[in-house]
Amino acid sequence: MSIDKTKRIGRWYFGGLASAGAACCTHPLDLLKVHLQTQQKEKITLVRMGIKVVKSDGIFGLYNGLTASILRQLTYSMTRFAIYETVKKELVKDNQPMPFYQKVCLAGFAGATGGLVGTPADMVNVRMQNDIKLSPDKRRNYKHAIDGLYRVFKEEGFLRLFSGASTASSRAVLVTIGQLACYDQIKMLLLNSGIFHDNLVTHFSSSIMAGTIATFLTQPLDVMKTRLMNAPVGAYSGLVSCAVDIGKNGPLGFYKGFIPAFIRLGPQTVITFILFEQIRLQFGDDPKT
Repeated sequence: MSIDKTKRIGRWYFGGLASAGAACCTHPLDLLKVHLQTQQKEKITLVRMGIKVVKSDGIFGLYNGLTASILRQLTYSMTRFAIYETVKKELVKDNQPMPFYQKVCLAGFAGATGGLVGTPADMVNVRMQNDIKLSPDKRRNYKHAIDGLYRVFKEEGFLRLFSGASTASSRAVLVTIGQLACYDQIKMLLLNSGIFHDNLVTHFSSSIMAGTIATFLTQPLDVMKTRLMNAPVGAYSGLVSCAVDIGKNGPLGFYKGFIPAFIRLGPQTVITFILFEQIRLQFGDDPKT
C-alpha cells in the first residue's frame, strides 16, 4: 500500500533545521541589511555596500558572523516552529482546519517565546556582522558565536545577553505571524481552490506572499532592534528613546534598509518553507500513527 506523503506531519525540530539551512544561503543579505540599518551619515546602496565589504574583507567578509546566524536559527526558529507545530497538532482534530485567528494567536505566542530564547545569539550575530565597519581598535573580534556569548557574559554581564529582548520578541511575534500563520492560511486557501496541489509551486507561492507580509509587519521593529543591540552601553534608555532617535529624521527612518530587508526576508522565508516541506514530505510523521 503506497503512502500519501502529502499527509505527513512535520516534527518539532524540522523548522529549526530548515531555518538554519536557509540562513546559510541568505546570510550575506542579512549582513548587508545590518550595515545599511546601522550607517549614520553615509547613504550607501545595497550594491555599493556589498562592493565595499568585499573590497575591505574579501568575499568571505559577506559571511562574517555566520556561526551566530546559524545558532540564532537553532534557538529562535527552532523554538517558534516547535511550539507552533506541536500545539497545532493538538488543535487540529478530524482534519478540520484551524481558524485563522487561532493561527495568529499561536504564532504570536510562539514568536514571543522564540524571540526571547534567540536574543543572545541575535545580539552576537549583529555585532559580528557589524564588526568590519569599525576601526581595528574598536572591533570586538569574536572568534565564533560561542566565543561571542562567553565574552558578552564575562565582560558585560548576564543581563547584557538579553539587551533588546523586548524589541526582539515583539519583532518575532510579527515575523512569526507573517511567516507561519500567513503561510499556513495562504497554503490552505491555494489547496482549497482546486487549482494548486501540495507541491513545490504551492510552497513557493505561499512562502513568497508570507515573506512579503512579514517584511511589512516587521521592518520598523527590525530597525530598532538592530540599533539597540549594536549601541554602546547606556546609549538608549529603552525602546522609546531609540524610536525617538530614529524618528528625528522622519518616519521613513523606520524603513531604512527596507529593500535589502525584503530581499533577505523573502528568500529566507521561501527557502525555509521549501526545505521544511521537503523534510516533512520525506521524513514527517504519518498522521494515523
